[in-house]
Amino acid sequence: MGVAVITDGAAALPPGLAAEAGVVVLPMWLTIGGTSYREDQIALEELVARLDEGVTTSGPSPGEFREAIEANLTPEGAVVLTVSRRVSGVHGAALLATRPFGPAVRVIDTGTAAGGQGLVALAAAAVARAGGSLDEVEAAARRAAGRVRLVAALERLDRLVRGGHVPGLAAWAGRTLGLRPLVELRAGRIRPLRPARSQEAAIERMVEACLEGGRGGGRLHAAAMHALAPGAAERLLVRLRAAVEPATAYVGPFSSVMVAHTGPGLVGLAWWWEEAEAGVEEPLVGAAAAVPA
Repeated sequence: MGVAVITDGAAALPPGLAAEAGVVVLPMWLTIGGTSYREDQIALEELVARLDEGVTTSGPSPGEFREAIEANLTPEGAVVLTVSRRVSGVHGAALLATRPFGPAVRVIDTGTAAGGQGLVALAAAAVARAGGSLDEVEAAARRAAGRVRLVAALERLDRLVRGGHVPGLAAWAGRTLGLRPLVELRAGRIRPLRPARSQEAAIERMVEACLEGGRGGGRLHAAAMHALAPGAAERLLVRLRAAVEPATAYVGPFSSVMVAHTGPGLVGLAWWWEEAEAGVEEPLVGAAAAVPA
């Protein structure tokens, strides 16, 4: 049966892709105007339309994690991959849930979210499907988590400022100068990057940053994410594929929980590069990597 791979809804894995990969996804929760919804019970369009009603978010409870583990645990064990503990309490809930299972269940803080977390889950699931041991699946997840990056362009930083994730000065500069804010989630921390002049310039910056990491060769795994901006995410992936063909590539929406904290209009790119095999180099192909912002 193989090692079970379980993650939370912050990973924003498209349902079909998660099912194909064998990843179990536990939905997050939203409370809008005093009513709680599982994130798969409310469309992103409805969430955006109701942001002014007051939205709070929460992750799966320890009980939900425990039920998912009991339903999916195999003789080989299970790996639970959570959104960064620095932005959510989900990791703590998962740790509480897994205590009764002992070493048969490993809990890993991916240090990321959205497409970054999704790519970590896919890396672990690939090793599980290939018959890897629990130690091997855990090692694959930790390797991907240690390399993954996520950069996103937002329409505004105001909601991140209210959440205490970025300084207010960054939001003020974006509003005043009419720039497109960029942020990076890496190693569990959100930090503002130099803003771009437009969405297209932001796309070029994200692709450039991704390609810069592939100078030593190796296979690329990438996810283009969006919040009600699928066309921009598709253009981002097309631009990336003009330079290199990823081993993993998909387009998907940001989760409703993430959009509740950032607002609509996001476009982002998550990626990680495998190390090239000794003596083997996989050069970039197509368009040049260096693109002016």
